[in-house]
Amino acid sequence: MHEIQVIHNSHNKHYRNPFGAVICGTTVDLTIDVIVDMDQIYVTLELFEAHQHRQVAMELSALEGNRKTFTVQYNTTNDPGLVWYYFSIHTPDSRYYYSNNNESLGGIGKLTHEHPKGYQLTVHHPFTIPEWYKESIIYQIFPDRFFNGDKEINFDNYKKNSLIHANWDDKPYYIKDEKGHVKRWDFFGGNLLGIIKKIKHLKKLGVSTIYLNPIFESVSNHKYDTGNYKRIDPAFGDEENFNSLIEETQNNKMAIILDGVFSHTGSDSIYFNRESNYPEVGAYQSQDSPYYNWFRFQDYPDQYECWWGVDTLPNVNEMEPTYIDYMVTGEDSVVRRWIQKGAKGWRLDVADELPDEFIKEIKRVMKETNQDSVLIGEVWEDASRKESYGKLREYFWGKELDGVMNYPFRELFINFVRGVWDAEYVHKRLMSLYENYPKECFFGSMNLIGSHDRTRIMTLLGEAPEEHHLTDEERENYRLSESQRSLAIKRLKLLSLIQYTFPGIPHIYYGDEVGMEGYSDPYNRGTFPWGRENQELINWYMKLGDLRNNNQVLRKGEWRPFVEMDDVYGYYRVLEKTKVLCLFNRHVNRKKSIMIPDIPDYMTPIELMENKRLIKAEELILEPLQGKVILIEAQN
Repeated sequence: MHEIQVIHNSHNKHYRNPFGAVICGTTVDLTIDVIVDMDQIYVTLELFEAHQHRQVAMELSALEGNRKTFTVQYNTTNDPGLVWYYFSIHTPDSRYYYSNNNESLGGIGKLTHEHPKGYQLTVHHPFTIPEWYKESIIYQIFPDRFFNGDKEINFDNYKKNSLIHANWDDKPYYIKDEKGHVKRWDFFGGNLLGIIKKIKHLKKLGVSTIYLNPIFESVSNHKYDTGNYKRIDPAFGDEENFNSLIEETQNNKMAIILDGVFSHTGSDSIYFNRESNYPEVGAYQSQDSPYYNWFRFQDYPDQYECWWGVDTLPNVNEMEPTYIDYMVTGEDSVVRRWIQKGAKGWRLDVADELPDEFIKEIKRVMKETNQDSVLIGEVWEDASRKESYGKLREYFWGKELDGVMNYPFRELFINFVRGVWDAEYVHKRLMSLYENYPKECFFGSMNLIGSHDRTRIMTLLGEAPEEHHLTDEERENYRLSESQRSLAIKRLKLLSLIQYTFPGIPHIYYGDEVGMEGYSDPYNRGTFPWGRENQELINWYMKLGDLRNNNQVLRKGEWRPFVEMDDVYGYYRVLEKTKVLCLFNRHVNRKKSIMIPDIPDYMTPIELMENKRLIKAEELILEPLQGKVILIEAQN
């Protein structure tokens, strides 16, 4: 048996060119090196396109000693989708496969005799994402908890059985029955006028896009149980207030993205009307209701399909013609209506619950209504190969989403900063996304750290106890100690510096910039602590906004990774002749010494966050939990 060594690295252009996802009809050069003391070998490329398998013979293109280089040109079709490939190496005494690594992350693969895992090649239609979105900073607002712009609360604007807090600084709290169902929704009085009055706060942070959690009428405080998609919830204001918000944001060169909850409605809605709170005849009340075909009943009227089994959230049949007309395609459809009124985009709640055809129609209508609008999906995994309900999704094939909420980014860098994953592992995972996503989507992803669905970032970074070990009362009252809070602030400053220098759009969950704490829902949805903000953090976020908005290279520059060691991760951002090096030391108490290559003789490095010239040296010291953004070459 002869020893054999095989090399293919999908991240290296020598082996796969061009790198990453490609447009339909692109020719991809694939290369593999086989090192073996044997002449009679041949290699085939094994392709899987739309579940069809075919073999393509590879050509021996170079021979140097025992190293044999085989190449092939693969012409992608005009149909988008995922192509999977691996290599078969045939020798006189055996057959080998060279395929993706065990983690399916691309890059260097492995040699095996067993059934292999293929490398992924994403093929997509050409498309572009609006520049205003890709260059923005996003601020997410949970409206009830942000700010009350009225002097008093109008109690008539709230549904019956609502609990309205007398004190803005109260903690959010659920009143539930013995089955765990919410009996009373609590409210604090935040509204659209409050957002308008705090635009100056957002401008100081450099924010240019506001993403609003749902603002349409519903019984709950979170509004994901929509009662009427065409009416602003009275507790938040009215259409006149919405128009004023649009005008105010446009005057300040800001955009609004709305939350689209289209996979289910509320049971307490004009469409379902289980609670009989609306004059309309809902699907629950009569099979003659114009909305009856929207829902899936197993045993009418009390057994019906719900979102995750929650009976107040009846699922809809998105492909029902009257539903599509009402939500998407009609002249006064929900999607069209609010774009016409000035919203610049939709964020699709639980995008994996929506059929591809439905998302395509949303995208088509949005672009028809405003070519400059954007469609963002809530997807928690690698969106390029996401499967739901046994079907591969088409999010990034060119006719659906512009981008996604980048939960993989969040997971990777939180675990890096907390010391769970080292720089090498984080880099491999990031390279997999970079390879699998169309470039527009990689640079158009919403890079979040905090959200309304997760424990507050300060609580996570401060090493708070795991919440499943705590009672509800302990979760409600837990606050970080002074030393924990100090650690959390240092980690958050490091993490946010990564967020603001990494490709994609930085996303702030309201209150993270001032140090809010809290475990998961409802404690991550507290009221904004106006007058009690952490000044160190808010000043930091203002500097971050200036850093990103004043340096085009950080918004548009190419991404070139620079992996140094376990505790240090880094990358370059490069735009024409401008080059910036971003380095991050996540270790809690150890300095790190980094060698900086490629500093031009005529350039003195500048640390951009401090606007400070550095001593010209090949070695740089990173203090514990410190990041640096260094301009090492500037446009002449």
